[in-house]
Amino acid sequence: MNINPLAQELNAIIKSGNSHLMEMFSKTGRRLFFPKGILTQSAEARQKAYDKFNATIGIATESLHTMHLPSVMKSIQGLRTSDTLTYAPSFGILGLRQAWKDAMIKKNPTLKDIKTSLPIVTNGITHGISVFADMFLDPDDVVIFPDKMWGNNNLIMSVRKDAQISNYPFFSDAGGFNITGFEAAVRKHAHNNYKVIVFLNYPNNPTGYTPTDAEGKKIVEVLTRVAEEGTNVIAVTDDAYFGLRYEDSTLKESLFAHLCDRHPRMLAVKLDGATKEMFVWGLRVGFITFNTVINGDPNPFYDALERKTAGDIRGSISNASHLSQSIVLRAMLHPDELDREREKNVAILKSRANKLKEILANPKYDDVWEMYPFNSGYFMCLKLKTVDAEALRVHLLDQYRVGTISINPTDLRIAFSCVDEENLEELFEAIYMAAKDLEAQKE
Repeated sequence: MNINPLAQELNAIIKSGNSHLMEMFSKTGRRLFFPKGILTQSAEARQKAYDKFNATIGIATESLHTMHLPSVMKSIQGLRTSDTLTYAPSFGILGLRQAWKDAMIKKNPTLKDIKTSLPIVTNGITHGISVFADMFLDPDDVVIFPDKMWGNNNLIMSVRKDAQISNYPFFSDAGGFNITGFEAAVRKHAHNNYKVIVFLNYPNNPTGYTPTDAEGKKIVEVLTRVAEEGTNVIAVTDDAYFGLRYEDSTLKESLFAHLCDRHPRMLAVKLDGATKEMFVWGLRVGFITFNTVINGDPNPFYDALERKTAGDIRGSISNASHLSQSIVLRAMLHPDELDREREKNVAILKSRANKLKEILANPKYDDVWEMYPFNSGYFMCLKLKTVDAEALRVHLLDQYRVGTISINPTDLRIAFSCVDEENLEELFEAIYMAAKDLEAQKE
């Protein structure tokens, strides 16, 4: 395999800090590096060259300011052209990365004394998953998901990377997280492979379920034991809906915080972002953060890992939007205001979730569906008893002008996040009536 000397240098640093990580990388991951080409030369020029003679970067300037179109800038209030129109670093804006890490520790106090990488900015969490897949997935690698999973994971990992997705039943017969099925799946693939890759998406899309504190503790114990027994474990927390919790018993921190520093054979990866946490879906600002047990000084190790990650971003999209990053950073510089505004929105969603449970407690619905447990996030799912989910989805759309998502033949997903509370009862009455219509057609 032809490996660039810069990649070899990064690999040597990483191997010195934790040799197991080299076994976890994909072929691409081992070859990745951050180039010392135009970007490095431009950075040196910014430090040493006269501004009027800096002829390095591929943007246009006028009178030492970023050239722009007034018709564009009139839509951007209060931000400079240099903070909006120019290229951001492939790593992301440094100030934003530090601000996100500080906020991550505030939301996950367990991380206070734990050394992690500095978060690297991705173009939303979807891109973060793709970056992870580039770095750690080879064809035929197995990725473990519950049977209730976001469909785009299949496109990213199975279709694009040719990995195998293995599912286990998400819920136990008792109704909570299926720790027995989870452990069986992990151990099965640990026995057959030198590494296991596990995705932990809570609040879960599509069900809106987050494990309880007790269930989360068991998940961490299972993965730690497997690592202790000699299998490399990559535990990825997809925290897209982090913080949207509606019951006191649900996990208060990301499992990432509890997976950190567990064992040299365990790599914890956190995928999160402003996307849902700050209600800025279209800005596409996500982050990827790493932790593992490291020999010696962790700083060179994480610097090398961050450079590989930024190299993957440089080689695909170059960098995430500078404008989006600047908007998010500006909001984060006022944390008290941001927290107040966010708590108001979360309270609205929590009220909808409580109303939804009240509506679905009506026994008349029992012969048509059962409700999967949900306690967080944007979604909930119905398990249909009498009709096909896709047929019901189409009938709802055609006859009742109601939009839902069919997941499989039995499961229907409802995003209560985008239905006002006063409309929820009418929504579920329409779903009930549509199901009865289809039942009647079968008679």
